[in-house]
Amino acid sequence: MTTKSNVPTKVVVHPLVLLSTVDHYNRVARDTNKRVVGILLGEVHKGVVDITNSYAVPFEEDDLAPGIWFLDHNYHENMYAMYKKVNARENIVGWYSTGPRIRSDDLAINELIRNYTPNPVYVIIDVQPKEDFEIPTKSYVAVEEVKEDGTEAPALSFHHITSEIGALEAEEVGVEHLLRDVKDTSVSTLATQVNGKLLSLKSFISHLKEIRVYLENVCQNKLPINHTILSQLQDVFNLAPNLDVAEVARNFSVKTNDMMLVIYLSSLVRSVIALHSLINNKLENREAERKVDQMQEEREKKEKEGEKKKEEKKEEKKDVEKKEEVKKV
Repeated sequence: MTTKSNVPTKVVVHPLVLLSTVDHYNRVARDTNKRVVGILLGEVHKGVVDITNSYAVPFEEDDLAPGIWFLDHNYHENMYAMYKKVNARENIVGWYSTGPRIRSDDLAINELIRNYTPNPVYVIIDVQPKEDFEIPTKSYVAVEEVKEDGTEAPALSFHHITSEIGALEAEEVGVEHLLRDVKDTSVSTLATQVNGKLLSLKSFISHLKEIRVYLENVCQNKLPINHTILSQLQDVFNLAPNLDVAEVARNFSVKTNDMMLVIYLSSLVRSVIALHSLINNKLENREAERKVDQMQEEREKKEKEGEKKKEEKKEEKKDVEKKEEVKKV
């Protein structure tokens, strides 16, 4: 399968979109088998769709009768006009639903959204993820299939594209404040890091299982051979590190020793700096004590000189008194 150059290749979903979708689902379809649908707003740059906002749209469908559905496009046009007044840079880039899978009516809904944007993206947002390590978004774009002989198939089909969660700096600060009340303060930072590593390993294992299932289906002729996927899998195996147990243990030992060397050098430098600061402090205290002793000596010297002058004045006064007595006689 190949796609045209103007088709999006990557989708970045912002936290505000996830929060709005969860709120929409809880208000409309909570504790039911229904799904909710809305419009995605954002920007497109070099094939990357940056989804920064969204809004809900009234939607109904009949689960027992595929092909019967209703999307209030008049409501959608009025909402988009109001959003356009608030932020003119945000354009319609696609639509979302809470899935959790692609349904038969989704291509028809996608064709309706195509009237407002040439290549809409379809994002399925899982509001009730079963695993914590799974990204709650799956992104698709409708493309024309190309057969082996180079001819295009008559109908469109959804093609999966890369999806990730991204945020601006202001959004990261807001999400951090929102999660501050949710975060368990009794859990240490080390426990949080270990939990993150555990979730990463679980995600890695789940992807390996998906690859195994796909390869088994290809070997059993349940799925056709896709040379692009096989080429990517071959690249993955070629780029995989050497997993020899002895080699891994030695590498871990070397890395641990390197880390401990850095810690040892850091402690040594800190001790030298502390000793240097202690010596400087002792010198400063000694200089201060010397100045205090010098000031004390000067004060005592001045006091002695003052007392000596007083004695001299007293002697001079006595001499004057004796001279006056002699004159009187």
